[in-house]
Amino acid sequence: MRNTCLAGPTGRNEVSLSGVLPVLAAALLVLAGCAGLPRHVEKTPSVAFEHPDTTTLGRIVAAAQVGKNLSGIRLVASGDEALASRMALADHAERSLDIQYYIIHQDESTRALMHHVRMAADRGVRVRVLVDDLNTAGQDRGFRHLAAHQNVEVRIFNPFTAARFSNWTRFIASATDIRRINHRMHNKLFVADDALAITGGRNIGDQYFTLDPQNNFVDLDVVAAGPIVPAMSASFDAFWNSKYAIPIAALSSGADTEEAAAPLVEPETSTGARWLERELDARAVKLAWVPASVLADGPAKIASETSPDEDITIADKITALMKSAKQELIIISAYFVPGKEGVELIRDLVARGVHVRVLTNSLASTDSPLVDIGYARYRPALLKLGVDLREMRPELGQKRARFHPFRSSNASLHAKALVIDGHIVFIGSLNMDDRSRHTNSELGLVISSTEISRQVTGLLDDISTDGSYRLQLDKNGRVEWLSGEGDAQKTWHTDPGTSVTERLWLKLLSPFAPDELL
Repeated sequence: MRNTCLAGPTGRNEVSLSGVLPVLAAALLVLAGCAGLPRHVEKTPSVAFEHPDTTTLGRIVAAAQVGKNLSGIRLVASGDEALASRMALADHAERSLDIQYYIIHQDESTRALMHHVRMAADRGVRVRVLVDDLNTAGQDRGFRHLAAHQNVEVRIFNPFTAARFSNWTRFIASATDIRRINHRMHNKLFVADDALAITGGRNIGDQYFTLDPQNNFVDLDVVAAGPIVPAMSASFDAFWNSKYAIPIAALSSGADTEEAAAPLVEPETSTGARWLERELDARAVKLAWVPASVLADGPAKIASETSPDEDITIADKITALMKSAKQELIIISAYFVPGKEGVELIRDLVARGVHVRVLTNSLASTDSPLVDIGYARYRPALLKLGVDLREMRPELGQKRARFHPFRSSNASLHAKALVIDGHIVFIGSLNMDDRSRHTNSELGLVISSTEISRQVTGLLDDISTDGSYRLQLDKNGRVEWLSGEGDAQKTWHTDPGTSVTERLWLKLLSPFAPDELL
């Protein structure tokens, strides 16, 4: 049932702006009074299908599996490989596709991927799409069109329930519900037939698949098989059936058809990127079979007004994982705000002789400059402890071939990973900041594998070599940035690649930006 609060007054086009603004403001105040979750929503609970071994994908996985309790893992570093792998899963699915993302853009790569998803639905595959509502302004029509297919259902997670036509109207109309809408579903998951899955740091869109001409993300995903896949499906089901997952039809009404769009152009992917398609066609998928487990926040974390209970959040488990380091801890995090507790954790590790390496974004490369406020607070303390601290440059350098093809000159780090003592890896959606720890829901994998650890460490080494700034303290205790070697080495005494205006603006905002809000 559609929430009656969504019905609003209509106006004539010829009304002057001065007449519209008071009416709009009054309407938004009224809407703010009913901006909670819709009540009495009609939706049917559903769960992942059992017995994946009865599908072709399930039989391929069963034939490849080594060891009953081991899971199949393959790292996905390049953007075109990430896109091609998702398309391959959609093309080979026979019973179900479960798709859960923080962001699903409506751009060329998304259109191409959803074309493959629709073709799966045409074959009778059940498709469930769950997307967080924070970044969906103006996209209702596209999601309604997708959900119009008889085999597709789209649900919006923790939605803005009024004034949905733009970001600012949605936030104003939800002014009395800020505590709820501040919590977001940050999970990323793509599951086919409960047999093969892709999870990691990437959302759905051109920037995540290195197709944007201006700026792209360096990120990490994992193709997974074996016993961890049902565990990921169980996480999806928990969110799908929660009270926060609202069918798009209950939030937005209108025609289910899209305006005529430009002809679909399938993005080109390299031959190497299409490895999963080729291996599935050959009925023989090559994965590393290793011990692995799923860490998943519960949807109840969204309801928490204080620190969530341990049984519904993975933050404490991640902390325990880092504390277990004996020789080396590597942290790769797009948004790195360790807080006082994080600095103390690292202090204890260093005191025990653990070498700590950190890679995060520079102010010039980040897509979220406000986060840099929180990170910069702890930078001197980390350097005093002897942390090997690197910040990614906007330009990747020669090692960018690892992420080939990278279709822009500017890069931003989006990966989230830990490597402990060269044999334990965490890869997922969780950043090392307060928002991931306490506010948003997150999902990731803990993998016990020297080979996967080596691959992730290689990513860090590649970027560190010619795609990052190395930070240190000068003789006066001030932070300086270094790049290059020998005679080619350059040194900066302020955030390189930024303007005085940018730095001043962030400095002025700093007192009003506590860690938990970044």
